[in-house]
Amino acid sequence: MFRFAHPEYLYALYVIPVIIILFFFLVKNQKKNLKAFANLSLHNVLLPKHSKVKSWIKLILVTFSVFLLAIAAANPQIGTRLEEVKQTGIDVFILLDVSLSMSAEDIKPNRLEKAKYQISNLINKLRGDRVGLIIFSGDAYVQIPLTTDYSAANLFLSAVDFKSVPQPGTAVATAINLAIRSFDYKAGTQKVIVVITDGEDHEGDITEAVNDAVAKDLKIFTIGLGSPDGVPIAIFNSQRQAIGFKKDKDGNTVLTKLNESILKEIASNGNGKYYRGNNYEDYLDVIFKELSSLEKTEYGTKKVTDYEDRFYYFLAPAIFLLILEFFISESKSRLFTRLNRKLGLE
Repeated sequence: MFRFAHPEYLYALYVIPVIIILFFFLVKNQKKNLKAFANLSLHNVLLPKHSKVKSWIKLILVTFSVFLLAIAAANPQIGTRLEEVKQTGIDVFILLDVSLSMSAEDIKPNRLEKAKYQISNLINKLRGDRVGLIIFSGDAYVQIPLTTDYSAANLFLSAVDFKSVPQPGTAVATAINLAIRSFDYKAGTQKVIVVITDGEDHEGDITEAVNDAVAKDLKIFTIGLGSPDGVPIAIFNSQRQAIGFKKDKDGNTVLTKLNESILKEIASNGNGKYYRGNNYEDYLDVIFKELSSLEKTEYGTKKVTDYEDRFYYFLAPAIFLLILEFFISESKSRLFTRLNRKLGLE
């Protein structure tokens, strides 16, 4: 198998036609200036040593060197053998609250965006562990099934917003039950649930959901985002400009409060820990360190091609050609004088 380790460097090949166009432009401009300065019959008298053939050879050497350097920078690789690599790790489902109360800005820029940023950081630190994402409001949906494709996970995470779940509410129990059903129990891996929410207006039988998780040997960590004192929920127009605050049917401003008691209870009964989120600390990073201490379990194998670099096959001749070009002058020699005459360039 063949591939480029850094194909983005191949864009440097676009420099080659630029070099050729500039060369033609400079030659044409040089001829124009020389013609304006002296009669055509005097050119060989004024520039008796100039070799047009050497100029073309130098151009060819430079452009071919650029071509080789671009290929070398892209680092062509040859797949020499196919290996089976054991996959070991733990399974983590992150349950993210996307209800409207998560738009409160007591945590900057708002609760949801802060949570997404920290989840992305956690995903980038995982090595071999499978991660999944469940989003919930009044209902719960699997946004990302368990995967080791962290790039895809980050891509789907970026698409999450307050409209991802149309039903209003905070169905924590529904999200936990969905996570329990979504784990792969055949693999025998350690399984962890991380709930990120403000815990407000929770729905369903959370105690039963947590007990079901514990019965399946799951650990549940919780992160509470928001202020226990309560803050208003800003309303924005299409230009993301605040135009007021959410109000109840009586016209009173609605305050969204962090419900720490329920989140502490979930973590305590779920053999995990509760963390209070804020603007400064990344508690998902703390949880990641906890997860790193858990026993890693083999859950499968994947085929990996072992590649060997071949950039030096292109780098060495490129350097040689550049050195050669440097030592070739534009003055005529006997050999190039004959070539000039045969080619009719004199």
